[in-house]
Amino acid sequence: MRVLVIGSGAREHAVAWAFSRSKSISGLFVAPGNAGTHLLAANRPDVDPMDFDAVVSLSRRERIDLVFIGPEAPLAAGLVDRLRREGVASVGPTQKASRLEASKLFSKRFMRTHGVPTARAEEYSDWQQFQAAVKDTSSRVVIKKNGLAAGKGVLESDSPEALLDFGRRILETDGLLVEEYLEGYEVSVFVFTDGRGYMLLPVCTDFKKAGEGDTGPNTGGMGAVCPVPTVEPALVARIEREIVVPTLNGMNEEGIGYSGVVYFGLMITDAGPKVLEYNVRLGDPECQVLLPVVASDFGNIVRALLDGTIGSFPLSLRSESAVGVVVASRGYPGHYKKGVPVTSLPQADERRLLVFHASTKLSEDGRVLTGGGRCFTVVGMARDIMSASRTAYEAARDVQFEGAWYRRDIGERFYLE
Repeated sequence: MRVLVIGSGAREHAVAWAFSRSKSISGLFVAPGNAGTHLLAANRPDVDPMDFDAVVSLSRRERIDLVFIGPEAPLAAGLVDRLRREGVASVGPTQKASRLEASKLFSKRFMRTHGVPTARAEEYSDWQQFQAAVKDTSSRVVIKKNGLAAGKGVLESDSPEALLDFGRRILETDGLLVEEYLEGYEVSVFVFTDGRGYMLLPVCTDFKKAGEGDTGPNTGGMGAVCPVPTVEPALVARIEREIVVPTLNGMNEEGIGYSGVVYFGLMITDAGPKVLEYNVRLGDPECQVLLPVVASDFGNIVRALLDGTIGSFPLSLRSESAVGVVVASRGYPGHYKKGVPVTSLPQADERRLLVFHASTKLSEDGRVLTGGGRCFTVVGMARDIMSASRTAYEAARDVQFEGAWYRRDIGERFYLE
């Protein structure tokens, strides 16, 4: 099977890494790719994921059997629909199904219709109505931008001034939700589905805040852990029964054809699990800790998706835990420099340490240059989270470029409590 992975982030590096270890792969390409995927596959840096003509042309030229789409933007824009019309198989939802992520308003209505537990929320598209609703707010609420926002379209606050400022900027171009603030802890649940059956993957959790102790602004994610030791089998069964199955049944009832990944961002509250959001692809940084704990051949998993047999696939998992630490650029999640030379990287080890690049590039003289706000995910693997965290942080110190920084408490709450 000849595979094309779409994207340039650490998630796509992890996907390419998983494919590269598969015995069923005869050719591997990444468009546009990064300096890390360059070591595993043939990068196509001239192909923009949003240029569907270029993606189709590359698929034909390289006789691609499968396109695996990583980022949300080309999915929401309809890349799967275009590939299907061209007769190219792909992993990912149609543009219609992508509304589960691309529109917070659509997904909230979907959850209400199909009885999926979620936070109470009100929709706003008018500034005056929004202003009247929040100007006297004294309790903490959550504002969510309707459209795609790269993980940064959310504000939690009890300050009317902060809520109004954030909401005003959103309403200039989009609608928004005002949700009740849920107390509990967050987990990420991923499901592979072919539209009929599904495969439930190990539960992850990511750390979205920029600062230690889950403080500071939201980011795309500063680290992740898999599996989550506090999530017992009984809770997984409840999540599957109350959330996963009603969601997949609801998609079928509404004629939303789906083949790919469904992400359930959940808050585990005293009243049970509730959905914060859906995504229609693998998460970043969760993908970087999820795929390393999967022992099954990733190519065979994806083939089962295409064959419609994912529901009966015998998933095999490694016994280790994985902890991922994101190394970011100075200024992220605000303004940051690109093209900063990387002077040091740790040596990866397939069994205990992996280093995934995000949007890095190679200079003409072969140096690795940063290309984004989140630059690397360093993943430690060991028998428990404490040991995996130690491995990750020892390696994170060896990721060196001007302004490099990372949170220093990823995973701590699972072994210090």
